[in-house]
Amino acid sequence: MFVKVTTSGPRRYVQLVESYRDDAGRVKKRTVATLGRLDQLTGELDSVIDGLLKVAGREPVAVQPATTSVAATAGVLFESARALGNVWTLTEIWKELGFSDLRRVFRRTRHTIDVEALIRIMVLNRLCDPDSKLGVLRWLQTVALPDIDVKALTHQHLLRSMDALMDQQDAVDEVVAKLLRPLVDQDLSVAFYDMTTIRAEGLTTMEGDVRKFGMAKEGLIARQFMLGVVQTSEGLPIYHEVFDGNTAETKTLLPILKKVMDRFPNLRRLILVADRGLLSLDNLEALQAIRLRPDIGQDPGKSQALEFIIAVPGRRYHEFTDLLQPLQAQCAKAPTEITGEVAWNGLRMVVAHDPQTALEQHQKRKAAMTELETQAKGWAGKLDGQDQGAKKRGRKLSDSGTKARFYHAVLEAHLGKIIKIDMKAELFSYAIDEDALRLAEMMDGKLLVVTNVQDMTPDKVIERYKSLADIERGFKVLKSELEIGPVYHRLPERIRAHASICFMALILHRVMRMRLRAANTGVTPERALQSLKRIQHHRVTINGAPPLCGVSSMTAEQHDVLAALKVKQPSQFKQLSLL
Repeated sequence: MFVKVTTSGPRRYVQLVESYRDDAGRVKKRTVATLGRLDQLTGELDSVIDGLLKVAGREPVAVQPATTSVAATAGVLFESARALGNVWTLTEIWKELGFSDLRRVFRRTRHTIDVEALIRIMVLNRLCDPDSKLGVLRWLQTVALPDIDVKALTHQHLLRSMDALMDQQDAVDEVVAKLLRPLVDQDLSVAFYDMTTIRAEGLTTMEGDVRKFGMAKEGLIARQFMLGVVQTSEGLPIYHEVFDGNTAETKTLLPILKKVMDRFPNLRRLILVADRGLLSLDNLEALQAIRLRPDIGQDPGKSQALEFIIAVPGRRYHEFTDLLQPLQAQCAKAPTEITGEVAWNGLRMVVAHDPQTALEQHQKRKAAMTELETQAKGWAGKLDGQDQGAKKRGRKLSDSGTKARFYHAVLEAHLGKIIKIDMKAELFSYAIDEDALRLAEMMDGKLLVVTNVQDMTPDKVIERYKSLADIERGFKVLKSELEIGPVYHRLPERIRAHASICFMALILHRVMRMRLRAANTGVTPERALQSLKRIQHHRVTINGAPPLCGVSSMTAEQHDVLAALKVKQPSQFKQLSLL
């Protein structure tokens, strides 16, 4: 049976014709069906063709990419190229660090899906092209993931793997702690702790909800949750925890610190560096009572005490005016940054003074006060003129309204302790608190740090504290490159699972950064992944034969990046089913 085009006058027809033999054995042809005029056929025959191809076990026309290229005419079919280099590299680092041990954790459960592979997919997506869990499915159509077949993957599979992650949280945390222990210096570890706020969307509330309204880091009241992260001095994250969005930072320090010590029991010395928001007298007393776990055979009474370096909040600087008075003369004459120390409550209070910063703060305050005083004089003159009967353009001022406006302007300039407005007075008036102004000028350019570390010079203590800025960069990575928020999950456990996935992604990011820096490449993890993304996986089918697969050639830059990351070159791989 075959297709024949016949001509009748000016028209041409498409017919389905079959050959047969008559009684005498001669070959003849007969028309089985006329499919229509050739010039009027568009897509009417697609369903018939698809049905025939399906019966023959071949791919329907509907899913074959339409092309009029010479290659297609010759029977050569090129599939869309998929990014390979970035996901290959991250997968190799994932396995090398030991994250693949998560498979043993979930193998003991009753899940029929490969939870470890699904978690890996979501972690890699955070680093390559962060998106929602539905967006992960779209992203999978653009990459060639090693060892994973994603054809049958659904949104529900991803959500179920997040639930499994939380069901086995203790076992997962142990695996992560185990792979991090070789990367942490056991003899002297400096741990940096800080918290940030992550915006959460949604209006519904439920029992145990971590989404609470609180003051965000941007200075706004928003629905959020708090994320505490502990990092080493190299910027490697070693622990995280999710808290309610209205949790006070001072209440989170001790619980997290105890959990870190439980996960890293072999630490012989630990110095905690924390920001000024975590300093309280209760915290200091509790921190001094903490002891590290003694070595085997060591007298428990001689165990190493926890050491800490914590900044003093600026709002408490006025408490140390008399204490710092002996250092003030030295600070006033210093041409460059200097450090000193005084004793306070049995601890060392280390002071750093930067003349350049002090000058900038002084000039900024002076300019703000001059502007406010000029504004106040203008309002006062207008009020006096109104009292004398003078008429001016614009709305009339009132003393109460002027006091309110000036009060808010002073607060916005952060000068409420220096410029005082008498809100109870009948007339608008203000005064400059000279004592508060002298105190502010005295504290310009100063940084106050409390510590119990005895073998560090003041310069070294300040240097350690300033390294805390690195954890702030870690939060920046979480919020920008990994896009941890805003979070649209509703269930508390899903929010915690999302934070865990982002935490694992941050570990991979930091390990990449450490290796790239060690090799002096001058390349950031983001730039490295962008470069490696151009290493692509190609798939070609010729004349219906089994497809041919290959990996694109690499540039010298890509070779250098892979060498710095200690990752072998991409090669062909087999795909394993997730289900």
